[in-house]
Amino acid sequence: MISLKSIQTEVDVCYLYKILAEHEEDENVAHVFRQMSEIEHSHALAFLAKNNLEASQLPKPSGRARTLHFIGKVFGYDYILGVLLDTEKSVSSSIIKARKQTGSTASLSDTAHVTILKNILNNNSQVSGANLARFEKRHRSVGGNALRAAVMGGNDGLVSNFSLVMGIAGATSGQEEVLLAGMAGLLAGALSMALGEWISVKSSQELYENQMQLELEELETNPEGEQKELALIYMTKGIPEAQAQQMAADIMKNKGNAHEMLIKEELGINPEDLKGSAMEAALTSFFLFAVGAIIPVFPFFFWGGMQAVIISTVMSAAGLFLIGAAITLFTGKSVWFSGFRQVVFGLMAAAITFGIGKWIGVSVMG
Repeated sequence: MISLKSIQTEVDVCYLYKILAEHEEDENVAHVFRQMSEIEHSHALAFLAKNNLEASQLPKPSGRARTLHFIGKVFGYDYILGVLLDTEKSVSSSIIKARKQTGSTASLSDTAHVTILKNILNNNSQVSGANLARFEKRHRSVGGNALRAAVMGGNDGLVSNFSLVMGIAGATSGQEEVLLAGMAGLLAGALSMALGEWISVKSSQELYENQMQLELEELETNPEGEQKELALIYMTKGIPEAQAQQMAADIMKNKGNAHEMLIKEELGINPEDLKGSAMEAALTSFFLFAVGAIIPVFPFFFWGGMQAVIISTVMSAAGLFLIGAAITLFTGKSVWFSGFRQVVFGLMAAAITFGIGKWIGVSVMG
């Protein structure tokens, strides 16, 4: 039998593709999303039939799906597409598992939903090359990644500083000492995250810029060779040799267009991706880490001793649960399972550091 969870997954994906279609300005791309929504809806109906259920028993979109819709309203609907594409593997895994249990024949759409999107675009004569390129850019959208980075940044700050604060609280009962250590941990961790993000973005930009400059020099010194390379790239995509050579020749008539196409096709670099600000990325990482790290420190501004420890633990546990719940936006797991798992691991880390701090404190005092 097909699990009800698999049916719910299909309903949610159908709902989200429909949302994307409703808010897509380009009608041709919206048509693609509507087709994907219909495909997912047909999967859900087929799964109902396998379970001897009526179409009227189709479940409503889950809270997770509605939350993603809300995120789309606030941050833009490319975020939904980013998360959808990130979760396609888990969707495929659920379907494959269900097919193995029922012994039914596998389908291409079970394991290649993203490929279906590409094929619909490629086979739709009304979708222009510009729209295809636009979709490919959105396919690589950082929407889901940005949300994930926000959740992970807050998680890193909360867990690391919670553990640090509990360790110091175990070693000393002084409110000032814990507060000082907690704020120092917040600043040190946030600055480290910010510097690491700045270096990562900056070094990637410098590497790509160097590769792009090298490609420009090759284009100027050996245009014939670059034209042959471009034609070969098109041929590997299944374009007939004569057509590929003609396309390459047409592109090479304009050096600027040729350079842009070569860095995309040969190097796999999208110039738009180089426009991101390293400083903006650094500040974002600093802020996200600090938001998580301030939670366990906050009670020590007003209380001390065991009272502050208990309040800090409760607040941190609540924060950990919310982070675990937010992670389910990407994994599709149960909110309660993911939330409590995060709480358990976070409390275990804090308990260990508290115990070590207590032992060290007693040893020093002794």
